[in-house]
Amino acid sequence: MILAVDTSLGTAVALIDADGAARSAANATDPLGHAEVIGDLLVDACRDAGPGDVTHVVAGMGPGPFTGLRIGIAAARAFALGRGIPVVPVPSHFAAALTALETETQPFAIVTDARRREVAITVFDGTDPDGIPNVVAETVLVRAAEADAHLDGLRRIDVATLSATDLARVGARALAAGRTLTGEEPLYLRHPDVTLPGAPKKVGT
Repeated sequence: MILAVDTSLGTAVALIDADGAARSAANATDPLGHAEVIGDLLVDACRDAGPGDVTHVVAGMGPGPFTGLRIGIAAARAFALGRGIPVVPVPSHFAAALTALETETQPFAIVTDARRREVAITVFDGTDPDGIPNVVAETVLVRAAEADAHLDGLRRIDVATLSATDLARVGARALAAGRTLTGEEPLYLRHPDVTLPGAPKKVGT
């Protein structure tokens, strides 16, 4: 089985078979409180999936807020470390795109709330030969009020929740094709507000 964990929006966990068949899913839509629910969701999803070994863990790498993404990625890596299995990093918007492709036949943009009156936008057009959503414009951060002008008439799909099942399916397809979709660094929407203090000022004598 393949486990997927994503905390770019709410908190989502799912398990699928290697062929993409869904085994279980558990989620919480609250965009905050990831740390409070992630453990229970993992327990619930693993219990509901029934017997079988987890062979890979797919981690949603964003775009998303700094703290939320760190919690999901840390949970995915901790689970994988405990089982001695690989982590497969996948951009979170790919999952939303795969869900949208059930009905979409034209290019479209996945749009997610980035807070602070901004949105994250990634443009897709169909799938590539490996069945993975085809990115035609990489993720950018845009002021929410300017999003429609930025898209210039392109079909817009606003996403508030993400399917961990589809995230797992993207990861499974990448594995089958021997591909790496993104690196190990998360796609943070922005850097955290906190900064390390500078060197102490010298006091004159």
